[in-house]
Amino acid sequence: EADRLDLQLDVMAVVAESLAGWDGFGLAVQAYQKRAPAVVDWLAAESARTGRRWMVRLVKGAYWDTEIKRAQERGLEGYPVYTRKAATDACYMACAKALLANPKAFYPQFATHNALTIAHVLELAETRRDFEFQRLHGMGEALYRDAIAAHKAACRVYAPVGSHEDLLPYLVRRLLENGANSSFVNRIADEALPIADLVENPVARLRGKKRVPNPRIASPRDLFGAERANSRGYDLSDPAVVDRIAEAMARAPLVERAGPLVAGEERGRDRAREATSPNGGPCTVGFVADSTEADVADALAAAAGAFRAWDALGAERRAAMLGRFADLLEARIPEFMHRCIAEAGKTWPDAQGEVREAIDLARYYAARAREGFAERVLPGPTGERNTWRLAGRGVFAAISPWNFPLAIFAGQIAAALAAGNSVIAKPAEQTPLVAAAAVRLFHEAGVPGDVLQLLPGSGEAVGARLVSDPRVAGVVFTGGTETARAIQRALAARPGPIATLIAETGGQNAMIVDSSALPEQVVGDVLLSAFNSAGQRCSALRVLCLQDDIAERTLKMLAGAMQELRVGDPALLETDIGPVIDAEALKLLEAHIAKMKRAARLVAAVPLPKDLPPGGHYLAPHAFEIGSIGALEREVFGPVLHVVRFSAAKLEALVDAIDATGYGLTLGVHSRLDSTVERVRARAHAGNVYVNRGMIGAVVGVQPFGGEGLSGTGPKAGGPLYVARFAVERAVSVNTAAAGGNAALMALGEE
Repeated sequence: EADRLDLQLDVMAVVAESLAGWDGFGLAVQAYQKRAPAVVDWLAAESARTGRRWMVRLVKGAYWDTEIKRAQERGLEGYPVYTRKAATDACYMACAKALLANPKAFYPQFATHNALTIAHVLELAETRRDFEFQRLHGMGEALYRDAIAAHKAACRVYAPVGSHEDLLPYLVRRLLENGANSSFVNRIADEALPIADLVENPVARLRGKKRVPNPRIASPRDLFGAERANSRGYDLSDPAVVDRIAEAMARAPLVERAGPLVAGEERGRDRAREATSPNGGPCTVGFVADSTEADVADALAAAAGAFRAWDALGAERRAAMLGRFADLLEARIPEFMHRCIAEAGKTWPDAQGEVREAIDLARYYAARAREGFAERVLPGPTGERNTWRLAGRGVFAAISPWNFPLAIFAGQIAAALAAGNSVIAKPAEQTPLVAAAAVRLFHEAGVPGDVLQLLPGSGEAVGARLVSDPRVAGVVFTGGTETARAIQRALAARPGPIATLIAETGGQNAMIVDSSALPEQVVGDVLLSAFNSAGQRCSALRVLCLQDDIAERTLKMLAGAMQELRVGDPALLETDIGPVIDAEALKLLEAHIAKMKRAARLVAAVPLPKDLPPGGHYLAPHAFEIGSIGALEREVFGPVLHVVRFSAAKLEALVDAIDATGYGLTLGVHSRLDSTVERVRARAHAGNVYVNRGMIGAVVGVQPFGGEGLSGTGPKAGGPLYVARFAVERAVSVNTAAAGGNAALMALGEE
């Protein structure tokens, strides 16, 4: 994992000092990493400092494809690995030369099955023999037999040791790597391949390329092609990057203000109340003015008056403003990370993910508007012109939650604006400061003040009034199922046109793990899915379903892994889990944990450090084993995991029990059996099914997110149908033959 390299080297430096006089300590250097030559230089410098000799195992590298994927997901500037095999080969040769040139610092170990690489090493070594080759047991025997016989070179044979189920993934990985088209092992088996091609110098091969990076592998920024740019991400494992972000955060405003933004006018400064942070400590983060009845009335009037002109502006111009908003936000990622950390208790990685998602949503919805809102001519009989187009509905009320105070808030607004609606945004009571900053950015991007307005305040005082007003043509809501039902009833009871409701609510999300799954991967994905963001994601894992055969082993591993999680101030990069959002949420969760301690078996609890900031809403993550999923009466929105065991014969019954909760948001499946995955997928009713991976962090336009049943109305946020739900369809049919006949038809010639 490239992101752990700096940490690894720091540890190596300390350990090396404590092993003076012993030269058996070393590490592997992966030549596919662009930093490999710098690592060799660093090791040489450490050798000179400590007076020790390193054992260095030089390899081409493993899990190259995973490094490519991770960089794409993170939106990094480039890849930590080379994108051409020839570049890796050239880097290997350069590192080999550096290792052999410094025998005082290194005992080199060259792990390779490439004859050209072996020949190159032997040429560099000349008569020296204080090094070794390494090969995998069962591979390269004839190759090394000749090399050793001719040059008296040493070769160490290594082999994986363990059970079949543990080693199978490793062996599959080796087969994939050595079977790749660019692999020497694969190419040497091709009798039609000229020897000159097989032994071509990789440096010469690179010089013949017009573009050194592989053009078939898009850069992380260009992952989505011409449609939109991928949001920029920062490598939080790079100390230099972290320092730059920390400096930018320090320049962000310490105290924010949020109040009603009505028709471009900021109101309520004279009645602002103090806003505090869930993180504790010196926790005043700003001042908030709640909206009055007059603010709500004025905002409704302004939005209704602004709608027609905004709708008539056209999708292209609206999309351009959303693009500018995304660009402005991308330029201020650290600033908005700081806001999400301070007001919502987000950790650094969560805060960065939140801002990136808001950027991606704005760009994605802009692309959907450009694609879907152009007028289309439909086929029909001659003498007619039939057209179809989408148009805005009117005024949309956007009611957003505190757990994604920027991404969901901005995403709702962007979709409604893209479709041609004017918007009144009602942020969560706990996070109005982030919302106010986002609305100001929309205005800076060109969205008029009467088209987008902000009304902070309670659901009873602001949300209920918006929902009950017949001028509101639609409501987009993310939050609790009970609140969604109340909104639905209020919309049905009011006079006037039938309004649209787009709701995304919670879920009793389960992960099903069968006996073929890899426990190490399962535990990593469970930690991420259940406890990331303090379990305060609607997609978070609530119920872990373990097949009897592997339950004890997996739970033991899970309990140990949970002890490594660090709960604390999210402003510190070392923190894994921050606070829950407020005192009320903390009280409800503590009551549930107390109940579980009486009625269930405690699997593990994360220890709380003694130095937590005073006044923060911190909760120790817990895992409990319960008898069945039916024992849970409702969703528990926090870092509490429930574990259920099941037998293989009752897999279908388990899926039915999950469905019986009525929710249908996310479902995880861990299995190496395609048949098991298909059985679960075909039977389950869930909006998002995740196989052999974590259950959170849906990517915009890649994993459209949203549920069914008690989990929402659809369509999915970040999906191809979302923006269209904010619009109405209009068809126009013109009888072009009415004025004197069908001239076009009569003008047609014959064959």
